Amino acid sequence: MSFFISEAFAEGAAAAGQPGLLESLIFPIGLVVILYFFMIRPQIKRQKEHKQLIESLGKGDEVQTDGGLMGRIVELGDNFVNVEIADGVVVKIRRAAISAVMPKGTLKEL
Repeated sequence: MSFFISEAFAEGAAAAGQPGLLESLIFPIGLVVILYFFMIRPQIKRQKEHKQLIESLGKGDEVQTDGGLMGRIVELGDNFVNVEIADGVVVKIRRAAISAVMPKGTLKEL
């Protein structure tokens, strides 16, 4: 097929249309920056807030777990807490499974 197109012409056209190194890196770098601000940064912020919530737990706090159980903290440990979900019913759950601290008196409304 080289008799239809001269080789000098084909090489010249290919070399003239190639972008430089900086131009070819702008799009991937832009995607990484957008990914950071829309996905990674908010996730890190939520993790810090959850860590502060777990560290601030105290005896008597009314909490809600990831599974939907609501109860009052009876005993605190390093990794586990005992939560009273009904009169005389105490369950042991992981501290990390606590998703929210409810306002005082929430359990009375239920």
